[in-house]
Amino acid sequence: MIGSLASATDTEVAAAAALAGAEVVRARYGRLHSRTDKGSGDFATDADLAAEQAIVDVIRAARPGDAVHGEEGGRQGAADAEREWQVDPLCGTLNYATGSQLVAVNVALRNGPAAVADPFSGEVFLTDGETARVRSGVPGDERPLAPTAETRLVDVNLDPPFPSAPGFRAVDLLAHPGFVENFRPRVVSTTLALAWVAAGRRAAYVTDGGDLSGSVHFAAGIALCRAADCVVTGVDGGPVGSGGRGLVAAADAGTHELLLSMTGGRGRTG
Repeated sequence: MIGSLASATDTEVAAAAALAGAEVVRARYGRLHSRTDKGSGDFATDADLAAEQAIVDVIRAARPGDAVHGEEGGRQGAADAEREWQVDPLCGTLNYATGSQLVAVNVALRNGPAAVADPFSGEVFLTDGETARVRSGVPGDERPLAPTAETRLVDVNLDPPFPSAPGFRAVDLLAHPGFVENFRPRVVSTTLALAWVAAGRRAAYVTDGGDLSGSVHFAAGIALCRAADCVVTGVDGGPVGSGGRGLVAAADAGTHELLLSMTGGRGRTG
């Protein structure tokens, strides 16, 4: 399959690479994993490293002139490469290491197509930058993503750091009277949650942080949400990008506006 990807679209390359990583993650699930400490409580497992290598192998075979920026291996490829793939081989490492299947494999061409694979459902969420869709593990089953806020479920990332404190703390959002009245919280520290917003399985996703647009953790999920016509801004209502603050990705404008009223945002969409 790898050899046939040289003539494939970037979207198909992203999907194939994400699925290759997902296969490794699924195959190694439930084992006793070695860990590499990354500091501040963060770590990588042998599954992270093996999945990233599988992803890089696909991209290298299909797009040998492109650079790859992996969470574990850093940037590889020619320094002057015009294109760069952003790779998070196992988003939700702590979940995975403790036996939870709430994880994702993310591959995104910077400012281009992207894919998020769920190793355990067999689904891959993908975008060409204009449209967004999901493929199940059943051959030929592909559907457009259709965000909706009907579930009223909002994923809130409670992981540090908290650069917007004291003005905004994600944990305070959960106790906000307006939040309790309108939504129900879920906590999934993985960009699988962003794919679920795009797919209509979550009403929104909220996280603090800086500029997340270039992050290997978030690039693919942000691309999916934008292509699915979700409302995507920082927690302050400003655009996601240079100088940005965190992320609010909502299924619709009403949900986005309501959440911004609780985060202290200005209500500007982007």
